[in-house]
Amino acid sequence: MIPKRTALISAVALVLGAISVPQAAAAPFGLVGWATQGGGTTGGGSASPVTVTTASAFVAAAKASGAAVIRVSGTISLSSMTKVASNKTIEGVGSTATITGQGLNIANASNVIVRNLNFRSWGDDAVNVQYSTRVWIDHNSFSSGYDGAVDVKRASDYVTVSWNKFSSHNKAMLLGHSDDNGSEDRGKLRVTYHHNWFAGTQQRHPRVRFGNPVHVYNNYYGGVTDYGVASTVEAGVLVEGNYFENTEDPFHRGEGSSPGGSLVARGNHFVNSGTGDQGGSVKSIPYSYPLDGASSVKSVVTAGAGAGRG
Repeated sequence: MIPKRTALISAVALVLGAISVPQAAAAPFGLVGWATQGGGTTGGGSASPVTVTTASAFVAAAKASGAAVIRVSGTISLSSMTKVASNKTIEGVGSTATITGQGLNIANASNVIVRNLNFRSWGDDAVNVQYSTRVWIDHNSFSSGYDGAVDVKRASDYVTVSWNKFSSHNKAMLLGHSDDNGSEDRGKLRVTYHHNWFAGTQQRHPRVRFGNPVHVYNNYYGGVTDYGVASTVEAGVLVEGNYFENTEDPFHRGEGSSPGGSLVARGNHFVNSGTGDQGGSVKSIPYSYPLDGASSVKSVVTAGAGAGRG
């Protein structure tokens, strides 16, 4: 259960009240963050793994009811967004398992894990999460797609996005699809983004609406060309212990026509980068987490993020 911490706290109080555990070595690859809440995320659990090598077999396994561990071998080309049902683990075999053409639609589902896959040249979103809870997106590589790489929206909650690599792409991660969707999204859209590698991508790392607190920590932003993190309408984002390199606009409030949300930044490391824009207050983080020192994040993340690295 999540502790009842509903009051907003000031940036100073948040700094003093953090429940992180600084450490010199790399954070572990196990599940951390919001996807540990609400009962936790186990995916297909101990179900006997099934290996798929064709699109038809993959689609049938992903949308079937019941717990399943689905192992993707080789390259699977999808012709449309593929529905992923509850209680699924979808994982690549080795370092080269690839999904291309279209992506995964985790909709009206719960308890889903997607890991160790290469997503390439998708026509819509690589991973779309909507009306879903307890989702863990871990150790994947995303490049050269059309729209979002990992988009979370429409009342989704308890999501962790960890140890992924994003490259050769524009719109990395959207959190909350519309300024007008507050009736569904208020009190939800709680996501943790940690140990991700943004290699020269452009924007939305993430772009946040309504979620509070959203936790962005220990990510490496290398040569991000537009902006890193944007906190917009009613959001509260903690940007903590990240490494920004050659990134002129690491974080700000407001984006496009969306009004600014709250953003608290602490303990970040900047190399040839701007200092960012912050303000307001953010709700406290309800879980404990190991925190790498910001100056070590580049080496830690580049050594461990992406498919085949976990």
